[in-house]
Amino acid sequence: MGLPAIANLCSHLQNASKARLGLTSAPHTKYNLKVVLALQKAGFLSFVTRGTLSTYEPEPLTTANIARQRLWVGLKYSDNAPVLRKMQAISTPKRPITMKLPDLERVARGWDTNGRVNVRGLNMGECLFVSTSKGVLEVREAIERKMGGLVLCRAGP
Repeated sequence: MGLPAIANLCSHLQNASKARLGLTSAPHTKYNLKVVLALQKAGFLSFVTRGTLSTYEPEPLTTANIARQRLWVGLKYSDNAPVLRKMQAISTPKRPITMKLPDLERVARGWDTNGRVNVRGLNMGECLFVSTSKGVLEVREAIERKMGGLVLCRAGP
């Protein structure tokens, strides 16, 4: 599992947005790629592309250059304020948190969960990303598809 990579990605993107960077890079892993594409789909990022450490021009992926591959991410700003202000990893390597559909519905409505997992409800503008069998989905999309899964992170303005 790539949960340590997700925690690093969350803190890196939060720090990059606080530093008001327009462009940043992250290691190219499967989980990082799925999460940044879900963030872009949710409207937190302007673009995502693959490149090397020295350039963000895409090049063919081969076994010789796979270790140098990076994900270049464009951060969005609105009225000189970052769109992505906070991003927090929910699951950790020692404690992966999986949720079924009723718990996800509860969190999406803004209520805290009951039981063995303690996840706060979503506030206005926040998104929760869940790893399902269909990929990384935002919680509302996972509820529409009636799927539960591993809760990765939450992002918000």
